[in-house]
Amino acid sequence: MKVLFLTGAVTVLPWVAISSPASAASVESDIVPPVDPAPCLAAIAAKDGDKVVGACGILIDNDKTGKADRIKALIARAGVFIVRDQLERAIADFDVVLRLDPTLADIYNTRGELWWKKGDRPKALADFTAALKLNPNHASAKDNHRLLAQELERIGALMAVAGKPSFNCATARRPVEKAICADPELANLDREIYAANAKAVREAAKDSRSAGRALQGEQDEFLRRRNAGFGQPDYDLRRAMKERLDRLLAIGSH
Repeated sequence: MKVLFLTGAVTVLPWVAISSPASAASVESDIVPPVDPAPCLAAIAAKDGDKVVGACGILIDNDKTGKADRIKALIARAGVFIVRDQLERAIADFDVVLRLDPTLADIYNTRGELWWKKGDRPKALADFTAALKLNPNHASAKDNHRLLAQELERIGALMAVAGKPSFNCATARRPVEKAICADPELANLDREIYAANAKAVREAAKDSRSAGRALQGEQDEFLRRRNAGFGQPDYDLRRAMKERLDRLLAIGSH
């Protein structure tokens, strides 16, 4: 099976494109010689994923393998695991690489990208930070750190308003408003409706003031019906709010 190593959203590592054999490891024993790294290096050069996993796996697991050859083999195998979307196995190989050599900024950055892809933002941020400590000019780590910091800021902002409606619950007087304040899901729906309506009106008004006014009138009518209908046996507030949000999102998608 032919594969292209470490492509896609994950940073390409320079170790993957190895075309020349590494220097032979020193013989530590006259009885048990070290494993020949040539098959692993040939598999890397050929970009043959199956052979990399097999030949480089033998090299990785042998106690006689030199540090440099083990690192090359681990990085290459991790590249295959990434292509196969086996992220945990790739991360495990990078863990070993960094124990062997904790000075590799590229590996910290790439492992951070894998943690990010898995949704573990704290570990991803820690790895990007470690990469920048080793190499403050690491372009990819800089971009990753900046983008992840922005994402965390957005998440923090969303968490700050989670469960809060578009209006001040402390001054709520209508029964429907009090019901919305008492239910986090309804509160979130109200806030989303408010934001979606404001966007729809703003976009419509760019082309026509009357179109913007018409959309705002539609929102005002929804609120009037909501206020009047709440508490009636046949009125479902949650369903009405979801339908209104769907309507606004549909307008925004055109």
